[in-house]
Amino acid sequence: MTDLSPLPGPASVTIATLDGRFFRPPLPDGYVLRPRLCERLSAGLGGRLLLVCAPAGFGKSSLAVEFCQSLPAHWQSLWLGLSPRDNDPGRFLERLLEGLQDYFPDLGSRALGLLKMRQRHQPFAFEEWLDGLLDELALQLQPTAPLLLVLDDYHLAQGPVLDRCLQFFLNHLPDGLLVMVTSRQRPDWHLARLRLSRQLLELHEQDLRLTHDEALTLLDRHSSSLRGEALENLIQRSEGWVAGLRFWLLAVSEAGSEAALPPALNGGEGLIRDYLLEEVIDCLPAEVQAFLYDTAPQERFCSELCDAVREAHDSAEILRFLLAHQVFLVPLDEHGHWYRYHHLFSDLLRSRPLAQTLVPAATLHLRACRWFNAQGLLDEAVEQALRAGHLDVAANLVQNLSEEQLLAEQNVGMLLRWKMDLPDSLLISTPRLIVLYSWALGLACQLDAAEELSSHLSRFLPAPSASAQKSMLAQWLALSGIIARGRGHRELTQRYCSEALDSLPVKRYGQRLMCLSTLSNLAIADGDLWRARGLNRESLELAQRVGNPLFEALAHYDRARVLQARGEILRALDEVHQGLERLRGLSAQRLYAVRARLTLYEGFLLSMRLQPQQARARLLSGLSEARACRDISVLIGHCVIARLDGSAGEFAKAFAELAEAERLMHIWDVPPIYYLAMITLVKCELWLAQGRTDLAEAWLARLGQTYTGERAAAPPEFHPQLPLHVELQQALLDTIQGNAMLAEGRLNALHENGQQTGRQLLSVMALTQTVALMLAGGREPEARKALSHALEAAGGGVVQPFDLLVKEHGDWLRGQLVSIASTAVSQQLLAHFPQPVTRTIMEPGSTEQLSTRELAVLHLIAQGCSNQEISEQLFISLHTVKTHASHINSKLGVERRTQAVARAKALGVLT
Repeated sequence: MTDLSPLPGPASVTIATLDGRFFRPPLPDGYVLRPRLCERLSAGLGGRLLLVCAPAGFGKSSLAVEFCQSLPAHWQSLWLGLSPRDNDPGRFLERLLEGLQDYFPDLGSRALGLLKMRQRHQPFAFEEWLDGLLDELALQLQPTAPLLLVLDDYHLAQGPVLDRCLQFFLNHLPDGLLVMVTSRQRPDWHLARLRLSRQLLELHEQDLRLTHDEALTLLDRHSSSLRGEALENLIQRSEGWVAGLRFWLLAVSEAGSEAALPPALNGGEGLIRDYLLEEVIDCLPAEVQAFLYDTAPQERFCSELCDAVREAHDSAEILRFLLAHQVFLVPLDEHGHWYRYHHLFSDLLRSRPLAQTLVPAATLHLRACRWFNAQGLLDEAVEQALRAGHLDVAANLVQNLSEEQLLAEQNVGMLLRWKMDLPDSLLISTPRLIVLYSWALGLACQLDAAEELSSHLSRFLPAPSASAQKSMLAQWLALSGIIARGRGHRELTQRYCSEALDSLPVKRYGQRLMCLSTLSNLAIADGDLWRARGLNRESLELAQRVGNPLFEALAHYDRARVLQARGEILRALDEVHQGLERLRGLSAQRLYAVRARLTLYEGFLLSMRLQPQQARARLLSGLSEARACRDISVLIGHCVIARLDGSAGEFAKAFAELAEAERLMHIWDVPPIYYLAMITLVKCELWLAQGRTDLAEAWLARLGQTYTGERAAAPPEFHPQLPLHVELQQALLDTIQGNAMLAEGRLNALHENGQQTGRQLLSVMALTQTVALMLAGGREPEARKALSHALEAAGGGVVQPFDLLVKEHGDWLRGQLVSIASTAVSQQLLAHFPQPVTRTIMEPGSTEQLSTRELAVLHLIAQGCSNQEISEQLFISLHTVKTHASHINSKLGVERRTQAVARAKALGVLT
């Protein structure tokens, strides 16, 4: 195997008696050890064969060297580096026997003579010869000193006769001998019996790919200064290919600076190109090379598509050849139907000069377009038409996309990509294209563009018939309702969507469902949960009648949001799971905005259950798909993750998460009314936790002016209860500023609002803040009563609002929960308390158990300062002051502030 390192590495230890023919090469300079793979190979030491099969440059030989060096002390190893000359079985067996004789000098002297006497043009009974040698070898092998035989680069010597010889060798392998084979091509051996008896361990390309951490280690060892997005792009493009990264490092060394290199790793340039041409492509038959170049323009392909593109019938056979010879094919499914090329290999294939192509690329794309369209894969057909440069064909294909399909999938990113390639004259050429792209722009929150494009419908009025006229006006009304909701216009949203529902034809069920969903969201914002439930029920019944799983999933999502507002978190989770279950049969390769929304909402609900790790995992999964679909629901993911970070005290990470959300909204050209209030509210929560009350006060006032009062704007779609949460934060601000009566008045009003409208979650949030307020004011009996109401309102499974009490009044809350009748909520809350810690009393004069910050807080407590005054003097949040005070009490073995001061003076901590 080619050594990719610019400098030789230190020589590995080899057996002194072996000559150069059996020399085990050293590990390359800067080689990254791979103990995870050596550990897997070690699991096969009790078998017969270790097979490492992968394309060129994946580090097969280096791994074999590392494994030999990591063998247990009682193991021996014999290294045979093969070449094309070893294709002759007689020469191969002669080399093998000579190598074995270095360990067993008396082995096969007569057998070696027979091999040397044979004539290559005459038949030779290799199996009979091997049978005798193996019998003799079995007598000399010792179980206490087993031998590993490494056949490196077997593909160079592979041939039918040698394959049969080694098949016989493996089938009759004596105890104490293990064979390890590295190869670019899978040997033509029958291995089912070995696999079934667990005598075979295999590593493939997927196993040998560098992990993210291994790639970072390799780059760091060579002093790579790449960071951030550039570094991630380099690792992603390499796809774990060792040679690709090492060639990039070598190019850096030759260029003298990374700044002189192209910004991305490219397989069509420089050393990587030369390596792939020499080691891979030039070694392939001409017809296979032609296949590679003809199929390279495709992002993914199967044998049927390749046949259509090439106008041939042998693609399946060639794909099997490429798989057998490990030619950088990446499988895309478990069935071995769809594939793509490794990114860097694809770069090389696509970089071939156009003058050398037998068929123009535009023709290849147009053939692929026809094939995708015939398979009903409309989006890929459009992509191929655009890449072929046939814009009229692309526009005609887009018209075949139904509004229902667009509204169900809501993958607007795809449509907007196409829009950039289609001229405006084509976009407004037919009512179908105008309606489709107006909806796409509306769903992408590009409201002005959607309104402007939809206005071109007037050019096609009057329509040819009364029914067509009514349908076109109804579609305009439905679209206008969605735009009005985005702009926060309550009355217009209600009017347009209601009129659209009255006049939309039955076949426009997708637009009917969008209107129902929008009106349900508006009803949540207005506190009319009963109406929202009715609209949800109507949506789900309609989706079930038409049998569209995507719309059914969307209806379950809307129902979950209503249940969450009612505080029914467990039932909301159940609705989310039902929605995801309806999508289970859909392709995992395609992107669906509704699946992203359900996944994100599941993460949000898990955070309400105080399950941060599970919540974060679902949020990250949903974010990935939502971003790919260009769906604004990414706001939910970023905002909830920021709150989780803030709850853990990682404020820098929390603000970075919100900054990423804002960056994305700017890139997508989303109007601030969609996202600014949501992000600002989370920032206010973080500022209050940090004690930065000035910032929180200013921005909460601005939010209140926008979303409360007679001319208040409708809250954003993804936070329909935002004005109420502004009031909750305002009450917390009042508490911090010492306005306890004002805060309690706000909280009582919110609690009453929640009781009257059925928004139990709002009640729980208001009540838990009220309990903390009462405890801080020494009103413990009233706090017990408020806690009882909060626990009752939380019967639907919400736990997160109690986190405030767990952190600030943990001992008191634990005592209350233990003393009341056990419920599911109380049991879950008790599980979140840390295990009781045995208090230790400090020895006189000892201050080791109090931190510097705790000592500072204790001195101010002794001076009679309130928590608020301590917060201001030490520039820390009120919550942090309370946490320090709790720790001080625990360490001094007391319950109250006055006792802490007295105890500290007795110990000499305070003077």
